[in-house]
Amino acid sequence: MGSVAAIATCAALRESAAAESGAAAPNTPRAKGAAPRAVRLVINGRPHDLSIEPRVTLLDALRDYVGMTGTKKGCDRGQCGACTVLVDGRRIKSCLTLAIMHEGAKITTVEGLAGERELSPLQAAFVERDAFQCGYCTPGQLCAATALLDELRAGEPSAVSDLRSAEKPAPTDAEIRERMSGNICRCGAYPNIVAAIRDVAGNTRS
Repeated sequence: MGSVAAIATCAALRESAAAESGAAAPNTPRAKGAAPRAVRLVINGRPHDLSIEPRVTLLDALRDYVGMTGTKKGCDRGQCGACTVLVDGRRIKSCLTLAIMHEGAKITTVEGLAGERELSPLQAAFVERDAFQCGYCTPGQLCAATALLDELRAGEPSAVSDLRSAEKPAPTDAEIRERMSGNICRCGAYPNIVAAIRDVAGNTRS
């Protein structure tokens, strides 16, 4: 009797679901995404005309629509920093912002950091210091570090800066670690990352 009851119950549930589905269909419109719109993004100095839905993040626009896969998708929640890019010189987590918000802005990805034939000083320092292992977080680390150097040149303080000093923050290990705290390296290459940034920051400062 138990198995017969179970079969009957299952059949009844199926009939009920089918009836509800049929009744709701005429009155319930199917969910649709927003219509794509034309967007021009300036990436690494070159304009890219895209047709994307307003909900597309900058990260997905870069990877799936433009084909620049150097920017990585890690947590997709803004916590790991693998998707860090520069927008008008400021670092942002591209998974947390919509592409349409940056129309007309100057977007720089890891592909745009190097020159035509040579690495940027920071990229060269990462190689010299072996500041990566698997390399997945490296594009975000490089973009964040590039912004960090600009922040130091501009004298922008961090949470560990001495606000009583009239001098610009020095590229100490504490400053670098604080400013890079939004970028996670699961391989644990932090000491070498700090050393690479310190090398370039020291040369720039001198």
